Amino acid sequence: MKNKFNRLSLAVAIAAAAFASQAHAGGYQINEQSVSGQGYGHAGRSSNVNDATIVFGNPAGMSFLDRAQVTAGGTYLNVNTDINNATATRNGAPVEGSSDGDMVPGTLIPFAFYAHPVNERLAFGFGVYAPFGSKTDYEDGFIGRNLGNYTELTVMSAQPTVSYRFNEQWSVGAGLMYNRVDGELHRQVPTPVFGARPDLPGGVGPVGTQELDARIEGDDDGWGYNLGVMFQPTPETTLGLTYRSKVSYTLTGDYRSRDASGEIYVNPLTGEAQDKAARLDLDTPETVNFSITQQMTDRLKLMAGASWTRWDRFDEILVTGPDGETITFEEQDYSNAWAYGLGGEYQLNPQLALRAGITLDFTPTSDEFRSARIPSDDRRIFSIGAGWSPTEDLTLDLAYSYLTERGTQVNQSRTDANETITSTYSADYKNEAHGFGAQLTYRF
Repeated sequence: MKNKFNRLSLAVAIAAAAFASQAHAGGYQINEQSVSGQGYGHAGRSSNVNDATIVFGNPAGMSFLDRAQVTAGGTYLNVNTDINNATATRNGAPVEGSSDGDMVPGTLIPFAFYAHPVNERLAFGFGVYAPFGSKTDYEDGFIGRNLGNYTELTVMSAQPTVSYRFNEQWSVGAGLMYNRVDGELHRQVPTPVFGARPDLPGGVGPVGTQELDARIEGDDDGWGYNLGVMFQPTPETTLGLTYRSKVSYTLTGDYRSRDASGEIYVNPLTGEAQDKAARLDLDTPETVNFSITQQMTDRLKLMAGASWTRWDRFDEILVTGPDGETITFEEQDYSNAWAYGLGGEYQLNPQLALRAGITLDFTPTSDEFRSARIPSDDRRIFSIGAGWSPTEDLTLDLAYSYLTERGTQVNQSRTDANETITSTYSADYKNEAHGFGAQLTYRF
């Protein structure tokens, strides 16, 4: 089925359900590519070289590693959502339904990296990780089902990488990103039911409404790149800068709607079956990360960082049919967003390092266009972690993060059936998440 439905779901899952990850980064980005970095809030993502996860953080940092190593692990995210004051209408009449909340299932986000210094200047690396991801699954009978009740997006990247160190101070790196994506989107679409209407010409007209189960699912792939530079003006100070490119997709697939009997819905006025090809063009945004790592003493180092994401590329969702007709249009009006982090690491003894950090992550969404699919707002993330090295060749890293969002509100509406049916949904949301991470590094 995925091959047949092809690509459209990714676009809508990214577009209509932006911020579905509910993870530790703004938008539908995911920050969980390093548990050692998670411990200090990813504050030193581009400048702190701990292990092979630097392949993602800053490819230039691979040449600062002293030997080959492999790092693998993952973070389990447990998201909690409270929904209050939920109401919905259809053409002004109340819609019945529930608002249980906790619509984001627990998710494990894995990663694996390998870095291999060839000599004192040249290094190669490879990584497999999830840069984006989302899942929201409201209960059956969700009161806001006419705006969206299920979204799933999975993106996995494979990244070959190379770095070169010019001297003791400067290093550069570059990597190619191959992204493989799968997505699925559901919505209960209100549609007129036609029957006898003696008061209308022809004697037939709308006599009520029904809900169609509209689904889009599929997959796609795309290419991008990342660039990094690392500068060490003194042995105690390291600065890093990383750029990750946008990735462009032309998504094609099929749109299908089924009635209560499970049959493909056919418009009784036009005879058109709701089973058609569809297309959407989408650019996922580029990001820039800068950080600094300062070795304060033999045991203590501090880190600070900032990330910028060009979310203003995402201003609308426009899905079109085979003849260019509009299937779905939603305005998004995203704004470019920043995230900031502060963190530190203390080497308690040769075997044990302790970490802590805080991150402020600002949302690109606006109050006017915030979606029921992902009702997210500004985030604060508090992290702690530890790295235990029983031998020089082996390190086990553990981390815990607590994410809390500012309470937010959704006031959403959209029209269906040639603008004859208007659905609204309003609710107050409060989100929080717990992240439990573990990774293992082995050095050769």
